[in-house]
Amino acid sequence: MNFDEISKHLGNDAESLLGFKSPKIAKELIHVPGSDWVDRIFAPTDRSIPVLRSIQTLLGSGRLGGTGYVSILPVDQGIEHSAGASFAKNPIYFDGENIIKLAIEGGCNGVATTLGVLGSVARKYAHKIPFILKINHNELLTYPNKSEQILFATVKQAYDQGCVAVGATIYFGSADAGREIVEISKVFQMAHELGMATILWCYIRNNAFKKDKDYHVSADLTGQANHLGVTIQADIIKQKLPENNGGYNVLNQESSYGKTDKRIYSDLTSDHPIDLTRYQVANCYMGRAGLINSGGASGENDLQEALKTAVINKRAGGMGLISGRKAFQKPMKDGVALLHAIQDVYLSKEITVAQ
Repeated sequence: MNFDEISKHLGNDAESLLGFKSPKIAKELIHVPGSDWVDRIFAPTDRSIPVLRSIQTLLGSGRLGGTGYVSILPVDQGIEHSAGASFAKNPIYFDGENIIKLAIEGGCNGVATTLGVLGSVARKYAHKIPFILKINHNELLTYPNKSEQILFATVKQAYDQGCVAVGATIYFGSADAGREIVEISKVFQMAHELGMATILWCYIRNNAFKKDKDYHVSADLTGQANHLGVTIQADIIKQKLPENNGGYNVLNQESSYGKTDKRIYSDLTSDHPIDLTRYQVANCYMGRAGLINSGGASGENDLQEALKTAVINKRAGGMGLISGRKAFQKPMKDGVALLHAIQDVYLSKEITVAQ
């Protein structure tokens, strides 16, 4: 898909997203993805040589290999959202091998999925596409449902399966956040010791964050979650695309909550989605940890929404997209086409990081 086709699919959003200039946080202040990402960003760090090799393997694979950008297929919905609810639209994905096939045919840098899926086909595919073991999940069979991430695997199992990275979720803001932060910090330390990269799903989760808007996707709260994620040495941060701002301000109307600064909303962000997403990048140590935004749920305008998210992420200074349901809840050929369209945004020389 070329630039003109991407622009056409963006529809009424094309001018606003592709023509956006003068973000609140200037381009020269952030670390922009590029072909030299590992040498420029990670070589000076405390990451070991095997970790550098793992990150380079991920960045060197798929259609985006060598660009510094990533397109990852994540499918842990069999646990997180229940297998039936996730795969009823396309039952072939009850068989985890088809998840791996979709990632390969879709030109992804890697596939992030469960211990069971990777273990069922590891000897057939671990050398064909980078594996990322999603190590913890929120199971939704306990009644009533609760927001609690539980380890379903060990770092050693990821290593034995040939994974280049482990992925984990922390529900920042939840009653269980303290345990999860300590637990995943130890998991990431062990993953680095065994030579694997680390990816953190930095999700906000608390019913109190739903007010006049859903502040689970506010730039200020998700930005702070990102900052905490980089602090425990996540190499890549996964975050939902911000849809609003001012979560701290609203929560502080009822009781004292957290710490904020009015300059976040005047000097560092505006209402533009690229500005809001750049604030997420800023909280990733100005992009030293790559920001990948999630593709979101499948709907009626998946291609347009996926392209929109990719353009926002790239122009904000992010590292790529991690899109699952929009791809696997379709016939495989359509899922492949959608993944390729996302990747075309990052391959396009006309779509640049906003200055």
